[in-house]
Amino acid sequence: MIITDKLTAFFKKIVMILQKIEDTILVGLLLLMICMAVLQIFMRNLFDSGILWGDSLVKVLVLWIGLMGAMIASRNNHHISIDVLSKFLPEQIKKMTTFIISVFTSLICGVMAYYSLNFVIMEKQDGFTAFANIPAWACESIIPIAFAIISLRYIFLSITSFAQFFKPSQ
Repeated sequence: MIITDKLTAFFKKIVMILQKIEDTILVGLLLLMICMAVLQIFMRNLFDSGILWGDSLVKVLVLWIGLMGAMIASRNNHHISIDVLSKFLPEQIKKMTTFIISVFTSLICGVMAYYSLNFVIMEKQDGFTAFANIPAWACESIIPIAFAIISLRYIFLSITSFAQFFKPSQ
């Protein structure tokens, strides 16, 4: 019993570290996007110029921030959902619908990860650049990564909700 408690504590610590890394990356990207946008505005208004690839960078940062935000929202099942019926459902049915929705979400995100990975591979083979000699595939690489992580999180959530289905209601 002591070994499983230590192992559980170890995994919780690893998860917390990974979540802090995700949060730090998201905050860093957001700060970079804000700074680049403000810099572009000042340079255009004061000097009638700007950084040539600044707008493209901001667009890529919007993609990265959006997908990082989706990854973070999926941590605790905080994705966008319409939750009208669940307020009126019995507890056991709520548990089953949570399981079904989690499985469906993980499958859809898994499919998205697969096809977006194929897309990124095609972009790498084409050799296009996004801006400032940065390859387009590098800018788009967040897409399969984010969907794979979201899919994994919903697989774990579906396992947890399946286990909850067999626990007695409190």
